[in-house]
Amino acid sequence: MTTAAILGCAGAILSAEERQFFRDADPLGFILFQRNCQTPEQVHRLVRDLRDSVDRAESPVLIDQEGGRVARLRPPAWRKAPAAGRFGALAAHDTETAIEAARLNAQLMGRELAGLGISVDCAPVLDLQFEGASNVVGDRGFAFDPELVARLGRAVCEGLLAAGITPVLKHMPGHGRAMVDSHHALPEVDAALAALRQTDFVPFRRLADMPWAMTSHVLYKAIDPERPATTSPVVINDIIRGEIGFKGVLVSDDLSMEALRGDLGDRTKRARAAGCDLALHCNGRLEEMRAVAAAAGSISAATAERLARGPAATAELAPMNIVSAEARLDQLLATA
Repeated sequence: MTTAAILGCAGAILSAEERQFFRDADPLGFILFQRNCQTPEQVHRLVRDLRDSVDRAESPVLIDQEGGRVARLRPPAWRKAPAAGRFGALAAHDTETAIEAARLNAQLMGRELAGLGISVDCAPVLDLQFEGASNVVGDRGFAFDPELVARLGRAVCEGLLAAGITPVLKHMPGHGRAMVDSHHALPEVDAALAALRQTDFVPFRRLADMPWAMTSHVLYKAIDPERPATTSPVVINDIIRGEIGFKGVLVSDDLSMEALRGDLGDRTKRARAAGCDLALHCNGRLEEMRAVAAAAGSISAATAERLARGPAATAELAPMNIVSAEARLDQLLATA
């Protein structure tokens, strides 16, 4: 049975030991980081080898290609895409131009990913920009205005989907208020539930029709004062599935991040028990991946149904001339 996990690998080439582990563990899919990406030819070969290791040509292969500082594919081999905050700044002058630019930029990123065989992009970030908060979001987010964030986020989703790439909304139900970086410590949010409903939750609610989303390793005291979202049945069932209305595939944020307590097996069990469809582990350390795979369990019937629904529908975009599309994007961004 397929294991409910998304796993990484250590380098640019799949080792014999990794190949055997993936064959035995049978994770649903994989995620790539900058350590895995050197040239287009090498990435394409690695993606093929990862899928061959589980003997599934359609296994999801994920990447965090947001643009700006979170980009696993970087120049000179790949285009330097702007951060989300650039589109938020443009929207302050011309919202419709910003939306067109965000959609076009996402379609260009999606074309690059599709050419490599990558099928899922962990973007857009729908977390709001809060003044004084940790820079873990910063310009990875579009803006503070939740309605504007929703509009720009939908444009990114449409651009990715038009290129055949599945977007992943992150980080549900909102990471923007975090005062510490969840890679290193557990953020605790004191905001009242009413305030969260009026701000943080709004972009996710507006885009609840999208196919995939990622949880946040954030503790919301007004919802569950004991457990961060990733391991909280209350947050996942009452807020993400309930109030926000998200019915797609819910993947945990990286379980190796220091915001979570316990060993990797315990973290995985708690995330899955809380309602995460898939356990995500990113650093490529084989012994940690063994623990995650052993604890994740098999894909549930509910998860299989969510996966089978496929990407959300999107308007068909015209065939793209890459050179003219890049020129058009530069023109749009220059108006800011």
